[in-house]
Amino acid sequence: MNKIFLFIVLTFQVHLLFAQEQKFTRQDTLRGSITPEREWWDLTYYHLDIKVNPDKKTISGKNTVFYKVLKAHDVMQIDLQPPLKIKKVIQDGKELAITSEGNAHFIKLETPQQENSIKSVTIFYGGKPREAVRAPWDGGISWKKDENKKHFVASSCQGLGASVWWPNKDHMYDEVDSLLISVNVPKDLMNVSNGRLRKVEELDNNTKTFHWFVNNPINNYGVNINIGDYVHFGEQYEGEKGTLDMDYYVLRDNLDKAKEQFKDAPKMMKAFEHWFGPYPFYEDSFKLVEVPYLGMEHQSSVTYGNKYVNGYLGNDLSASGWGLKFDFIIIHESGHEWFANNITYKDAADMWVHEGFTAYSESLFLDYHYGSKASSEYVIGTRRSIQNDRPVIGFYDVNKEGSSDMYFKGSNMLHTLRQLIEDDEKWRTILRGLNSTFYHQTITTQQIEDYISKETKIDLTQFFDQYLRTTKIPTLEYTFEKGKLKYRYVNIIEKFDMPVRLFIDDTPQWVQPNATWQTKEFKGNTLRVDPNFYVNVKPL
Repeated sequence: MNKIFLFIVLTFQVHLLFAQEQKFTRQDTLRGSITPEREWWDLTYYHLDIKVNPDKKTISGKNTVFYKVLKAHDVMQIDLQPPLKIKKVIQDGKELAITSEGNAHFIKLETPQQENSIKSVTIFYGGKPREAVRAPWDGGISWKKDENKKHFVASSCQGLGASVWWPNKDHMYDEVDSLLISVNVPKDLMNVSNGRLRKVEELDNNTKTFHWFVNNPINNYGVNINIGDYVHFGEQYEGEKGTLDMDYYVLRDNLDKAKEQFKDAPKMMKAFEHWFGPYPFYEDSFKLVEVPYLGMEHQSSVTYGNKYVNGYLGNDLSASGWGLKFDFIIIHESGHEWFANNITYKDAADMWVHEGFTAYSESLFLDYHYGSKASSEYVIGTRRSIQNDRPVIGFYDVNKEGSSDMYFKGSNMLHTLRQLIEDDEKWRTILRGLNSTFYHQTITTQQIEDYISKETKIDLTQFFDQYLRTTKIPTLEYTFEKGKLKYRYVNIIEKFDMPVRLFIDDTPQWVQPNATWQTKEFKGNTLRVDPNFYVNVKPL
C-alpha cells in the first residue's frame, strides 16, 4: 500500500509540476470544460451563413444555433476568438445583451427557456479571422494563392478551436446533429465544405453562394471551408452499406496528377471498411479536397496537400520502405473518418483515441493490401519517433492534449494489444465493434478501455495505465543459459504483468513477467523477444 501511495503521490506531483509549467488560465477552463452556461442546452442544428472576401481577408455573416433546452437557464456561452467580433445576437426578434470574457461570450436570454423546448439564437459576426501560422498545427485561415495567382483559401482549427473563424459551442462533448453551411465567394471561385452540395446561387454582385448540407453529427473542428479554382471528378464505390459517392476537388492544373494519385482512395475505403466497418457517413459522401497546407480530417471533406507523392511529403516515417507504398495523407486523414469523426473524444486530453487508432490504421492498410509482414515492419519502424517526453493522455477540462507520442506510441500500443489477443479475426471484430457501439458518439478513454477489456475478457487496466498515463516503457531483463530463462520487468507500474512472446530456437513460447524474478526452463539454445511487443529488452 505504501508503494501504491508513493506512486500516486509522485504521479500527482509530476502532473502538478507540468500543469504549473503550462500555466493554465481561466480562458483554458472556459474553453476546455463543460461550463454551467454550456451544459443546460443540447445542440441540434447550425446554419452557418457567411461571406468570405479573400481580397480583404475577412469573414462576415451569421450562425443560427438551434438547441434543445435540457433544463431552465438564462445565460448561454458562445465562443468566438478575436479579432473576430460578435455584432449582435437575436432571439425571438429581440437583440440580447452580451458579456464577453476573452474568447467566451455570455448571452443573456430574455425568453423563458422551457425544458425540452427547441429554441434558436442568431449570432451576427465579422472581421479578419486569425491567419494560420503553420497550418494545420497552428491553424486558422490560410489565405494563399495558386500558381495562377487565384485565391486559394482554407480553414484548419483542431486544438485551436472552430471559434477561430465562426461562433459556436466550441467544446467537443456536444456535436451538432446536422448542419447547413452557406458560403458566399467571388464568382470565379468555388467553395467546398462538408456533406453534399444542395445548390449554388449566382448573385448579381459577381459572387456565388454554395450551400452544403451535413446530414450526420459533426464535431466543430471538422467543419471547413475550402475556396479555390477547383475542378471536380469522382467515382462510385460499392461498399458495405451500398453505393458511396467519392468526390475529388483539386486545383485545375493538378487534375491529371490527382486522377493518378487518388487511386489510393478506393483502396483505402476497401481496407478500412474491412477492418473498421462501414464508412460512417454514406449520406454525406466522401470527399478529398486539395488545400494549401498538408491536410486534415474534416468530416466528409478530407483535405489534402501532400504534393501528389507517396509517403509523408515523399518520406517514409517508418524507414521500413513500406511507408512509400501509399499516400500518407490520403490514408491517415481518411482513417480519421472512423476514429475522430465517427468516434470522437469528449475532451482534448483523450486525443490519442483519434491519433493512436488512426496512426495504427496506416499499418492495417498495409496489412490488407500487402500482408502482415509489411504491417508489422511499418508500425515497428515508427517507434524511432517516440520521445516519451510526457504521458499520452493530457489534462482534462483545459483543452490540453497529451504528448505527440499519441500517434506512434498509440499505434504501437494497439499493435501490442493485437499480439496479446492472438486472434486477428477477434481483433477485427473489436475494431468494428468500437465503431458500431460508439457510432456517431463522443466518448472518453475509459469507455474505450472498458469496451476492449470486456471484449477480450482481459483486465487491461495496468496495460492502458502503463502506456497511456506514464512515460515508462516496460523493460524485460533476462538471462538465458543452457535452456534456463530468468526474467523480470523493470520500469513498470504496480501490478503490470503483460505476457510477452519469445522465440526459443524459433519456436514461439509465452512468459508472463512481472516485477519479481521468475525462472523457466525451455529446450533450446537461442532466445529472442518478439519485436511486435512494444517493450525494451535488456539481456544481462
